[in-house]
Amino acid sequence: DLPIQSICKEKIIMQLWKGRFKKELSKTTNDFNSSISFDSRMYKEDIEGSIAHATMLGRCGIIKEEEANDIVKGLKGILADIENGTLHIDMEAEDIHTFIEGELTKRIGDNGKRLHTSRSRNDQVAVDIKLYLKKEVVNVKNLVVGLIKVIADKAEKYSETVMPGYTHLQRAQPITFGHHLLAYGEMLLRDVSRLEDCLKRMDEMPLGSCALAGTTYPIDRTITAELLGFDRITNNSLDGVSDRDYCIEFASVLSIIMVHLSRFSEEIIMWCSWEFKFIELDDAFSTGSSIMPQKKNPDIAELVRGKSGRVFGDNMTLLTIMKGTALAYNKDMQEDKEAIFDALDTVKMCLTAFTPMLDTMRVIPENMRKAAAGGFINATDCADWLTKNGVPFRDAYKATGELVARCIELGTDLENLPIEEYKKVCDVFNDDVYRAISLETCTNERKAFGGPASENVKAQAKRVAEIAKNLGYSHVLLLDQDTLFPKASAFTNVSIRLPNVPAEGSKSILHKLYLISLYSSGIFLASAEQK
Repeated sequence: DLPIQSICKEKIIMQLWKGRFKKELSKTTNDFNSSISFDSRMYKEDIEGSIAHATMLGRCGIIKEEEANDIVKGLKGILADIENGTLHIDMEAEDIHTFIEGELTKRIGDNGKRLHTSRSRNDQVAVDIKLYLKKEVVNVKNLVVGLIKVIADKAEKYSETVMPGYTHLQRAQPITFGHHLLAYGEMLLRDVSRLEDCLKRMDEMPLGSCALAGTTYPIDRTITAELLGFDRITNNSLDGVSDRDYCIEFASVLSIIMVHLSRFSEEIIMWCSWEFKFIELDDAFSTGSSIMPQKKNPDIAELVRGKSGRVFGDNMTLLTIMKGTALAYNKDMQEDKEAIFDALDTVKMCLTAFTPMLDTMRVIPENMRKAAAGGFINATDCADWLTKNGVPFRDAYKATGELVARCIELGTDLENLPIEEYKKVCDVFNDDVYRAISLETCTNERKAFGGPASENVKAQAKRVAEIAKNLGYSHVLLLDQDTLFPKASAFTNVSIRLPNVPAEGSKSILHKLYLISLYSSGIFLASAEQK
């Protein structure tokens, strides 16, 4: 529906593949076809892949060594200029690969045109995405590990804080808050394991597959794989360029992480409501109402819960893109990047906000204890006491049910029900039952491995913390805390080394820093003025 005048005046875009075509590409087609708006983030990986490819071409004698060296020098110059801001990526280019090659040829002449020898954009794109996602898997893992560390610390701190455990959102049995937190620690440890498994399958280098059928040039793919840090090379050229399993698998892992964050968020939302009031979120991680002055809303938790659907949608997008594509490469696959990048960015953003929110959260043990006392959650322990004293479990179960009904009539609980009432139901009862049904006994006697006994929780918290410590951080980024999370105090107890910072200023700077997973480009560092 564009006006005819607009169509006639469109800018004509030149492409690398213009030789086959008699007409040049219109701007409308270029805009629709272009991917540079989202694949430009892979500029570093594209240059790394090209440097490795050119080096291999030189070593194998496919191009002259001096030509390869000229290409490598030119590519390194482009990378340096992009990162120092003197070269801006042309958003009119078709994609980042075209821009880099065009800029290289502009700088070094005909040698730049030799770079694409024995390479297709199909395998070039595949290696770029894998290089980028390999780094990002590690970055997500680091963020998850950071959250696990906070969970382990809080679990140990609240290993003896009694709270009700729930089934069907009904109070069920007494547990401790530390035990509850460690359930999420276990989920996140599984997420780390899935990320590591995902990375193993992703660690195959597709470069050298070319368009789909390899090449007649005498290339050595193992050289390129070694230079790029891949564990191995792909075995089939068709699969090498058309495989997007690693995107789907990574998106699936990210989706599961969001399931866990969303479940945790749901509980935090409930816990900080007046109906529960088990916790209170720090002011730095809450918002208010434009009309109701008393409100303090858990917006971060709500947004994390909401954004989970976005990541699930990205995962479904990838599955749908790939389900009907015949071998080998199809243009549909260009859509993989927006989906996986969006899922990745969303999860990183959620983890970056969620972790300090949890770390600064204030726990209210007395409210948890009060809720635990009011729901007859020690009824099972009462029945177990009878069973241990010779009463068949079914009879013990029935007797305890009658006691609960009597408590409701009298407006009391099992801990405060007179012993006379107990004996009316079953004469086996004596004063020892009160110790057995105290909430502290109920939790601490559950000593079976994995149970909520405080000694178990402390041991498990220590185990989780040790695992997280051994997993460690591969990359970190220092950001000024006040820019992101004013008044928050997360991560202020970690030990880090600050390069080029005077000793007398280190303490104050440490107090204002977060450790946040490093973006793979490594350029998002605070300026000296911000520091």
